[in-house]
Amino acid sequence: MARDIADIRRDYEGGLLDESQVPDDPLVLFDEWFSLAIEQEGRDSNAMTLASVDSQGRPHARVVLLKGFDERGMVFYTNYHSHKGSELNNVPYAALTFWWPSISRQVRIEGAVEQVAAEESDAYFASRPRGSQLGAWIATQSVVIPDRNWIEERQKRFEQAYEGQEIPRPNHWGGYRVNPDMIEFWQGQPSRLHDRIRYERREGGEWNSFRMAP
Repeated sequence: MARDIADIRRDYEGGLLDESQVPDDPLVLFDEWFSLAIEQEGRDSNAMTLASVDSQGRPHARVVLLKGFDERGMVFYTNYHSHKGSELNNVPYAALTFWWPSISRQVRIEGAVEQVAAEESDAYFASRPRGSQLGAWIATQSVVIPDRNWIEERQKRFEQAYEGQEIPRPNHWGGYRVNPDMIEFWQGQPSRLHDRIRYERREGGEWNSFRMAP
């Protein structure tokens, strides 16, 4: 089926992103942008596309949720046995993309990936709603299942198993941290003459920033 979508477009506009005005540390700028995104995008502000590569070099992408960030990097949580978990364990590098349409801004992040400490995963797991905690046990992510009833039956079994008890974190579930070596900020502008500022981490941990062509 063919569909003509060439006329679907939007005009972008936003404040200028000037390389002479940006901070030396890209995480400072990311924090500023993320704070505004929370105000404008609400609950979708922490949604990001995670791209990973399998053992054959084929890329795979999906949307996950950012659950924390600091000078060490960006953290998200998942099933370690999922497709993305297997890919990240085999090729420990990833790319992240945030897109905030209400403010015409995009941020791209690339870097090495590592599992967070078990204590950190435990603390986040304990903060989750009980239903989400059970979900980490119920869902054997990325495997083929026969139907929806399979999930519902497992849900009943785990609800009964942990009735009246605290739910422990499964060993197969926890966090990953993407330690950035590249962060690029994109601010949409009229006539597609967008602002792009890229940061690259130098040896020793310092950052170098420069303007990219639209």
